Amino acid sequence: MIRTLSMIVDGKEFSFSAGKTILAVCRENNIFVPTLCHDKRLLPHGGCRLCLVEIKGVPKPLASCTTPAENGMVVTTSNAHLTRLRKTVLELLLSNHPNDCMTCEATGDCLLQELAYQFGIRPGKYRGAMWGLPLRQDNPFITFDPNKCVVCGRCVRICNEVVMAGTLTMTKRGFNAMPNTAYGKPRSLENCEFCGQCVSSCPTGALTDTKSRGKGRYSELTRVRTTCSYCGTGCSFFLNVKDGKVVKVTSDYDGPVNQGNLCIKGRYGYDFIHSEERIKTPLIRNTDGFREVGWDEALQLVADKFKEAIAAHGPDSAGAFSSSRCTNEENYLLSKWVRCAIGSNNVDNCARV
Repeated sequence: MIRTLSMIVDGKEFSFSAGKTILAVCRENNIFVPTLCHDKRLLPHGGCRLCLVEIKGVPKPLASCTTPAENGMVVTTSNAHLTRLRKTVLELLLSNHPNDCMTCEATGDCLLQELAYQFGIRPGKYRGAMWGLPLRQDNPFITFDPNKCVVCGRCVRICNEVVMAGTLTMTKRGFNAMPNTAYGKPRSLENCEFCGQCVSSCPTGALTDTKSRGKGRYSELTRVRTTCSYCGTGCSFFLNVKDGKVVKVTSDYDGPVNQGNLCIKGRYGYDFIHSEERIKTPLIRNTDGFREVGWDEALQLVADKFKEAIAAHGPDSAGAFSSSRCTNEENYLLSKWVRCAIGSNNVDNCARV
């Protein structure tokens, strides 16, 4: 039996189940606590220090993402002191961040930009050394701009905790700390799965999808929730559409199957949608190759060929191979047709995980 506890947050009492963090309780009750290094798919990290809260009886603020919620706690998530601490953290981050939001791929979908707006941060309060590192586009899928990295570690953690590929690690120390591949080698099939999980977790414009760069900003895109058509797992995601064309795929973090996680096919395998090689009408082979026909003629030919084969060799000579790109209902109808209309159990599907 799950034990129900209660705590007071900003003067209101909330119930929660044992084992949750303060941040989790706040998020469940729509209490805003800023974060940069937090991703609900990952283990708590406590690196950005933006989620600091005050707890009655504790002499200093604690990171709400790593502090377990306890029965009877009295928590304050926002006051003048906490706001000053959070503003200082953001001001320090922006002291080494390019001021190029006007041309950044992540504009409108950048957590750092959103927090800077909410807290009224303007760059320039702290001045010092700044990175001037080159843009890395050493692979077909993922672009890395190290100058926009806030060293939150989310890309490293999702690569190691969720994907378990170990492609990325945090290299160097201090001001020069940076997520990178082993020995700084370019991403390739030898060291990377190109799943784009790091891109999905990045809170800034440091990691972006190469295929969608320059094809539309966040505010220009219409997001359509759908289900991946490749394997039978049933992962959900958002097709980002502009002018009637899919320009990229983004994660659905509330997806019941995958919680925003995708593989290389789901995230980057959408080129077939607008391919010029897609078959748009039925084709029948003749001596000169293929000719376009209507559906009635094509279906009649298929039916005649099936009847000829069954008459000559029996129902077990026929079968059907379905596709995971079909809906469950379409796959069911095909199975029903083979078993009932043809009288065969030769039915299979390409859904392999």
